[in-house]
Amino acid sequence: MGAVRDLQKSFRLLRKALASRSAVQRVRRTLASRPRHPAGHFKIAVYFADGAVNMYQMRQWYRPLAQLAQKWPVVVLARNATGAEKLLEEDAPPVAFVPTVRDLERFIRKQDIRIVLYVNQNMRNFQMFRYGRRWHVFINHGESDKMYMTTNQYKAYDYALVAGQAARDRLSRTLWDFDIDRRTIEIGRPQADHYSGVLPYTPDERTAVLYAPTWEGDRPSAYYGSIASHGETLVNALLSTGSHRVIYRPHPRSGVVDAAYGAAHRRIIAAIAAANARDPRAHHVHDDGPELGWQLAAADVAIVDISAMVYDRLAAGKPLMITRPLDVRASIDTAGYLSDCEWLTVDAAADIVAEVERVRADEEAILKLRMWVQHYFGDTSAGVATEKFHGAIEQLMQKWDQWHQAEIGVVTVDEDDDDEEEKEEEIGA
Repeated sequence: MGAVRDLQKSFRLLRKALASRSAVQRVRRTLASRPRHPAGHFKIAVYFADGAVNMYQMRQWYRPLAQLAQKWPVVVLARNATGAEKLLEEDAPPVAFVPTVRDLERFIRKQDIRIVLYVNQNMRNFQMFRYGRRWHVFINHGESDKMYMTTNQYKAYDYALVAGQAARDRLSRTLWDFDIDRRTIEIGRPQADHYSGVLPYTPDERTAVLYAPTWEGDRPSAYYGSIASHGETLVNALLSTGSHRVIYRPHPRSGVVDAAYGAAHRRIIAAIAAANARDPRAHHVHDDGPELGWQLAAADVAIVDISAMVYDRLAAGKPLMITRPLDVRASIDTAGYLSDCEWLTVDAAADIVAEVERVRADEEAILKLRMWVQHYFGDTSAGVATEKFHGAIEQLMQKWDQWHQAEIGVVTVDEDDDDEEEKEEEIGA
């Protein structure tokens, strides 16, 4: 059996390498057919080292970055071929494909990058950190109370743009000797000013329920996913009533670690398809599209796991339930909204119809939501978060200019590392 597993693993690795090589070639052909990036043009770079599976982390920033680029030209530094390919296909900012450190360095030399933004904590971020004389800024890909939001990796960045006071409180409780006031800047959630998507059905008397679970996680402390524990039960119950519409928006990584979790996810999709076949007017939705916004606005009730979706929905100020992780090892930060939320346990999932009606009728819970919205995001009026985001960038640009002016005439060490042997092989090449 061991030999068979080794053979299967080798085959998967070979297939992945071949797919990556093909993606590299396609990306290069696409870029070769487009005008070259003008030298010295870009002032802001977004560093993205992930592949296509994590594109959700970038997509939510497309529109805020497009608006920002009207003043400060923005480019995405794509390190992975499948990620670069998706960026080139979609409505992303301009893309520079820099799979090796040497590629990255050549591009940086030709541009005037003053701020580098990071949407995740990929370990290859450290390959960018070596370039000084620019600000390295963590902007994240969503607000949440997951342990990911309090990692000590925050200290690696010059600054972090955070949603609101809740994020500062969270970091203050966890990180030692981290200057919260100096190194964090509140911007709310500028993505919310650009929510998009067209409602894929005509609203009627049915109660729309958004179920947006996260993936299964890769370690016990992050076992937040509910598809296998809660999901099948609650979705099947709602599909059977004839008075509910299910909007199922699973995390794109669902099932990448646990095959059983992935199988449960596929059964939910099949159940939705079967329900629509029985009654096309029901128009239940399996939503795997890139657009985020219409789901949050249209759902009468949302059921989500501990993830950024909690806070995306929270900002809408509408009824919300959070699935209680089945695994007791899952880390839950109960110092914030999760201390006051509407939990949905595994047992309660079987009675989901009654639970949905209960939270819809609870006016006190709605008032509590509004209080938590203020704590997490500040003023959520249209345009306010975008104004804060632009203000934060302007502030960092002014600081860059101050440091740059102070350095004029001072001999500095060249960032070139040509004397250092290139050890990194091009991905897939």
